Amino acid sequence: MIIKILLTIIFLAVMVGVGLYSRKQASSVDGFVLGGRAVGPWLTAFAYGTSYFSAVVFVGYAGQFGWKYGLSSTWIGVGNAVIGSLLAWLFLGRRTKLMTQHIESRTMPDFFGTRFSSQGLRVVASVIAFVFLIPYTAGVYKGISTLFEMGFGIPYEYCVIIMAILTAVYVILGGYKATAMNDFIQGIIMLFGIVIVIAAVLNTQGGLTAAFDKMAALPSDADASVNGGFASLFGPDPWGLLGVVILTSLGTWGLPQMVGKFYSITDESAIRRGTVISTVFAFIVAGGCYFLGGFGRLFGMSPVLPSGKLAFDSIVPSMLVTLPDVIIALVVLLVLSASMSTLASLVLTSSSTMTLDLIYRDKKSLPGEVQEGSIDDEVSEKVERRKVVIMRVLIVFFITISLMIALNPPTFIAQLMGISWGALAGAFLAPFMLGLYWRGVTTASVWACFVWGVGITVVNMMLGNPINPINCGAIAMVGGFPVVWLVSLLTPKMNRNLVNSIFECYK
Repeated sequence: MIIKILLTIIFLAVMVGVGLYSRKQASSVDGFVLGGRAVGPWLTAFAYGTSYFSAVVFVGYAGQFGWKYGLSSTWIGVGNAVIGSLLAWLFLGRRTKLMTQHIESRTMPDFFGTRFSSQGLRVVASVIAFVFLIPYTAGVYKGISTLFEMGFGIPYEYCVIIMAILTAVYVILGGYKATAMNDFIQGIIMLFGIVIVIAAVLNTQGGLTAAFDKMAALPSDADASVNGGFASLFGPDPWGLLGVVILTSLGTWGLPQMVGKFYSITDESAIRRGTVISTVFAFIVAGGCYFLGGFGRLFGMSPVLPSGKLAFDSIVPSMLVTLPDVIIALVVLLVLSASMSTLASLVLTSSSTMTLDLIYRDKKSLPGEVQEGSIDDEVSEKVERRKVVIMRVLIVFFITISLMIALNPPTFIAQLMGISWGALAGAFLAPFMLGLYWRGVTTASVWACFVWGVGITVVNMMLGNPINPINCGAIAMVGGFPVVWLVSLLTPKMNRNLVNSIFECYK
C-alpha cells in the first residue's frame, strides 16, 4: 500500500507541477485552447492517443467486449490503430490544420459556423458538444474510480471526487499546453504499463499458450456443446464485433476533442511524423487492452447486478486483483494516466466551445472579406483575458455536472460512451469530413446531419434502447454520409466565391 500511495502521489504532483509550469502560456485564448498552434508532433500524437484511450477502454470496453467476443476483440484495437489513428491522421490531419488556420477557427463548432456561413450552426454545434461530452466524461470517471477502489480500498465516491478536483487543477492552470505535456508523460506510462500488465496477467494462467488453450476449450454462450468460439479469428458474433469497430474507430473522426488536436500542431512535416507515432501508440495500447480483456472469462464469472445483468465493469478489476502490489500500483498509474488525459481533453473542449461559440460569438471576417472597424489592442487584451477566465469557470461547471452523473451512473461505461460518441460523431463526422474535401456541401445538409445524429441517438434512448447504443452509434455515424450527400444535392448551394476563398488554403 505504501508503494501504491507513494507512486500515485508522485504522479499527481508531476501533473500539477506541469500545470504550474505552463500557466504563463495559458493567458490568451489561443494559448489556453490551442497551445499557440505550435505543439510538436510527439506531444500532439501522444495527446491524440491518450485522449482516445482511457479507463473507458481499459475497464469498460476491454471487459465487456472481451467477455462477449473473446480474443477476437483484439480486432477492435487493430481497428482503432488503423482507422481511428492512421487513416484519421492521413485524411483529416493536413486538411484540418490548413483550413482551420485559414479561416481562423479554434473549435469544431466555430468551423461549422465559418465554413458554412451560419452562426446558428455554430451555436447548435456548441450545445450538442457540451451536452453529449458529459456522459462520456462520466464514463471515464466511473472507469477510473472502479479500478482505484480495487487498488486502494477507497470508496468509489471519494475516488470520483478526488479525480475531478485534480483534473480541474492542472487544466485550469495550464490549458492545452499543460494537457499536452502531461499527455506525453502519461502516454509513456501507458506504453510500458500495458505490456507489463499483460505479461503479469497471462502468467497467472500459465503463459500465453496455456491461456489460449483454455479459451479454446470454453463453450459458446449460444450453444454449450460448441467450443472454441472465443478463441476463433472473428469470434462468436462477427457482425456485433464490426459495429464496435466502427463506433470506436470511425467515431474519432467526428469528436471535437480528437479533431482539435490537428488545429494545434505546428506544420505539415509534424503531421507526417505524428501520423506514425500515433498509429504505433494505438497498436500497442488499444491492441493490448482488448487482447487482455479477451481473456476475461478465464477469471470466473463477472458479478451479477440486481437487474440480472453481468457487471461488465468489474471484469478487468477481477483479473488484476490477485496481482502483486507493485503491478497493481502500475495498473493504477496506467489507468490514471489514460483517464486524466482524456478528462483534461474533454473538459477543455467543452469549456472552450461554450465560451467561444455560445457566450462570445465574435464576428469574423471570412477569407476575402474586409473586417469593418478595429478593436483597440488594450481592449482586445482585456476581452481575451475575460474569455480565459470564463473558460476556467466553465471547466468547474462541466466537471461538476459530469461528477453528479458519475456518482449515480445510469448504465455501463460502454453504453455511456456509445451514447456520447453516437450523437457527437453522428452529427459532426460527415459534415466535417466532407466539408474539408467537397465544395458542394450545403448549409442545409449540415443541419440535416445534426438532426439525424442527435435524433436517432435520443429517440433510441427514449424508447429504452431497442437498438444497442453501440450499434446505434455506428449507424448514426455511417448514415450521416448519405444524409449530407443527398440533402446537398437537393438544396441551394453556398456562394461560390466564398467557398472558393475558403478552399484556397490547399493551393
